[in-house]
Amino acid sequence: MVADRLKKYIKTREISYYAFENSIDASRGSISKAVKDNKSIGSNVLEKIFQVYSDLNPVWLLTGEGNMLIDNNSDALANERIIRTFSLKTDTNIDSQQIPLYDLEAVAGIVPLFNEGKAAVPSDHISIPHLPKCDGAIYVTGDSMYPLLRSGDIVLYKEVKDIVNNIFWGEMYLLSIDNEGEEYITVKFIQRSEEPGMIKLVSENKYHKDKEIELYKVKALALVKATIRNN
Repeated sequence: MVADRLKKYIKTREISYYAFENSIDASRGSISKAVKDNKSIGSNVLEKIFQVYSDLNPVWLLTGEGNMLIDNNSDALANERIIRTFSLKTDTNIDSQQIPLYDLEAVAGIVPLFNEGKAAVPSDHISIPHLPKCDGAIYVTGDSMYPLLRSGDIVLYKEVKDIVNNIFWGEMYLLSIDNEGEEYITVKFIQRSEEPGMIKLVSENKYHKDKEIELYKVKALALVKATIRNN
């Protein structure tokens, strides 16, 4: 990993992480945390490192091949040509997921979307570094979760296969509810109900009352892992 090799270089140079971060104008603790957690380092940061530390062999840092340090100017020129092949300007994190973003109208609801027998076609993809594993993302509508969520925000979710046994009480969920034969899609907090076989749906908006429904009416369920707001 790049982070592990960078750790070796910093140790060889006998400088502190604080001094190293200052030298490349990185936020305090950003490099030390990346090294400690063995996380990917953004290409804009790598580019800055290569600019400041000209003795560091870029090919070694990125691939592990060759020597850690550049011996002479000819090696430096060769590595400068090679490094262009790594697309440093993109700042794409190699650990990022490509999370499919779905149009609910196009896929006709989340029940068919979650149906493993059908391959829904996403309208786009979302990539966010170090995000927990997600199955997909959709736009939300309505104001029941305002101000936590606004209409037009995006929720990224992880599907719950076993609805009866795998609910984490108090967490936010994306639900598909059978409403007299029609699919009702909503985002709510789910809490325990005192009535057996029932669950309580709780809104963030104080003007929306809590509602209890039969658990069997929940036809699809997904835990909300993250939200995105487009201001």
